[in-house]
Amino acid sequence: MEKTIISEGRTTNEAIEKGLKQLRVSKDRVEIKVLENEEKRSFFSILAPRVVKVEMKLKEDKKEKKEKKEIKPKKVIELTKEEKQIAKENIKKFMDEILVQLPENTVYNISESELGINVEITNSNLGFLIGYRGETLYAMQNILSAIAGKSIEKKVRVILDIEGYKEKREKTLEELAEKVAKTVIRTRKPIKLEPMQAYERKIIHSKLQQNDKVETESIGEEPNRRIIIKLKK
Repeated sequence: MEKTIISEGRTTNEAIEKGLKQLRVSKDRVEIKVLENEEKRSFFSILAPRVVKVEMKLKEDKKEKKEKKEIKPKKVIELTKEEKQIAKENIKKFMDEILVQLPENTVYNISESELGINVEITNSNLGFLIGYRGETLYAMQNILSAIAGKSIEKKVRVILDIEGYKEKREKTLEELAEKVAKTVIRTRKPIKLEPMQAYERKIIHSKLQQNDKVETESIGEEPNRRIIIKLKK
């Protein structure tokens, strides 16, 4: 949809009404600027047809602002070399303690990244640690973040993955986004997805952000917040 239009009429009100019909929105959704007023007519133009021009610009939707905020990258908290070392030692101590309770041959790896500390746990029998739609994995990730930050004033971000789950899930969600978008375009009806983690909603938003036919919107409250995919107005 065009964000800015020029509408004409014999009066200001008529020009505005025509513009609102063209944009298919209410008056409170637009910014209006009169370009040519019916009062500003010279003697020589008195016989010319009366035309009023107004510029009408769509206001940014609050929901759009909210979605932009949601997919905005998180601010990276820089840790010193010493702080990273303390965080890794805290994680290692915790992982060594729970490793004896996990299936045989389970191994873990701790590494650093720009976003924080990465922890990867590997074993083909760790489905119980992932949980339904990764719920257990994300809960454990929060626990690791709290443990990593012990004796550190800054917040430590830990990114946990188990048996490559997140990469597989990301691919699944991108495929789902494309499939649902095609259905919405074909049926012209919005589709509501199941509740997802914020990280998973971000994948859907990002995948369809450049789609010129559909748009995404998050609704509801955590932990039942979900995405609606619908046609662009």
